[in-house]
Amino acid sequence: MASHDDYGLRLSTTSEAAAGHYREGVRLMLSAWPGAGDEFERAIAMDPGFALARAAHARLHAIHACPTEAKAAIATARDIVTYNGTERERSHVAVLDAAIGGRSKQALERALAHADSWPRDVIILGMPLGAFGLFAFSGMACHDQARVNLCVRHADQFANDDWWFLTYHGWALAENGEPRRGREMLERALVLRRENASGVHALAHAMYEGGAGADTEALLDSWLPDYDRRGILHGHLSWHAALVALERGDVALALRLYETQIRPSVTLGMPINVVSDGTSFLWRVSAYGHVAPPTLWEELDDYARSKYPEVGHAFVEAHLAILLASLGDRAALEQRIEALREQASDGTLPAGPVVLAIARAAAAFAKGAYRDCARVLEPVAGEVARIGGSGAQREVIEDMLVVSLMRGGEVAKARALLDRRLHRRPSPRDAGWLKTLATSVPRSEQLQ
Repeated sequence: MASHDDYGLRLSTTSEAAAGHYREGVRLMLSAWPGAGDEFERAIAMDPGFALARAAHARLHAIHACPTEAKAAIATARDIVTYNGTERERSHVAVLDAAIGGRSKQALERALAHADSWPRDVIILGMPLGAFGLFAFSGMACHDQARVNLCVRHADQFANDDWWFLTYHGWALAENGEPRRGREMLERALVLRRENASGVHALAHAMYEGGAGADTEALLDSWLPDYDRRGILHGHLSWHAALVALERGDVALALRLYETQIRPSVTLGMPINVVSDGTSFLWRVSAYGHVAPPTLWEELDDYARSKYPEVGHAFVEAHLAILLASLGDRAALEQRIEALREQASDGTLPAGPVVLAIARAAAAFAKGAYRDCARVLEPVAGEVARIGGSGAQREVIEDMLVVSLMRGGEVAKARALLDRRLHRRPSPRDAGWLKTLATSVPRSEQLQ
């Protein structure tokens, strides 16, 4: 009797026991729960010719930023699936092969075509979704809408009690201006599967976009203690808690969370999260008028240099620019800016111009040239989404613009930007800034 995955798709394996381990591994991987790798290894041990188990293991290696292991696993899957696999499985492996091989544009095109033929193949359907998915890192400015459109396109393939689809559809809605509707889906997803770190993560984003800081803290306080620190999202979820604490003015708690849960030496999170979370958090602490210990900056710098010696990832480069500028390492920053210029000019970095603007703005901000920083950021403010990531992650760039406008005496512009932000979501920090600006004199009036 043929084996199938959780969505009724046939699996080319000689062992139903191997199929069982594969199914459990996929559930764990999709929920960002520890143990997926062990399940895939068991499946492969029981059936070495099980191509999709090797492909899933390759995907997991890629998620954990282990490119050598990912490439080796997908190469083996590619060889096996040519003689032991269905058309769907060959297409599945081809999508993952393109993504792991760095052919992101091809991977996105193939993933979308694959989803049209096999929409219930959730590993592939999920690849364009999420803050670090193929849509987000495509250089598109409208990737939030693209994710919603993809979910809507295939929604009729999933039941109302499918925890995975509810997680990603709800998150897409929350990021695209519908946090209340997204939150409803995400809360339902967690009822269906509580051991779902991806769902808690998406719900934290929905709460953030809805301005529900107290709800975010309550969620993470009650759920995070049951999530093993080996979980890939543990440190990042703590970053969400630290952001909420910082926004409401509890700097001591925010720093304690960073030092015990988020910093490179204590987290097992993805390098892209470790670098972006650390940079955006420490920058915020300093920009909000507090002190971020120099040792924390230095530790993060050492980690970032070891993980990203080469230039080329828009989201990472935006954060590295802020990190290097904040440390005053102008030589290293200029080297990366020059490399970014070359990549932007030859078309290998789709979001290049935006990243270059962020890098120049970060350098100006660090030197106290706030009006220069604002002049660089204002023209690209509507294009920052091109670097990818989530709204909460990209907000640090907008924070840089707000603070620059305030410190540069551009009171009217700062008020207008804060007013727009407060209409999007409540924020005690933004409300406090706006209150402070209410008694400030615009620069134009100061010069009269």
